[in-house]
Amino acid sequence: MNLKWVILKPNMVLPGLSNAKPAGIDKVAEATVNCLLQSVPAMVPGIAFLSGGQSAELATAHLNAMHVKFKGKLPWALTFSFARAIQQPALEIWKGLNENVPAAQKMLYHRASLDNAARRGEYTPEMEKVFV
Repeated sequence: MNLKWVILKPNMVLPGLSNAKPAGIDKVAEATVNCLLQSVPAMVPGIAFLSGGQSAELATAHLNAMHVKFKGKLPWALTFSFARAIQQPALEIWKGLNENVPAAQKMLYHRASLDNAARRGEYTPEMEKVFV
């Protein structure tokens, strides 16, 4: 296998479900990137994170923190391959009703835009409130 054609799709390093104390955003970012630095060859061009059951907001915040803390220090591109974290907020608005389609589409676009900002290290929690 030629590693220069591989896109890795891992979860982020998160505390187990039985852990009562959630890890901070920076701690998840550090643990995830440190794990990847120790195990993923620099020849791999990209890592596309799964949301792994995280809320939309946390998955976005964790991705953003990785870019902010490790900007310019990573050998691969970090991006998102979230499914549930992008789709769930839109599905909750839609509820299977045709009249909710426009609002659900706006939410889907909004979530994808937030994740794109996180991919560039430009996401802020205040952006969550700006839903057009």
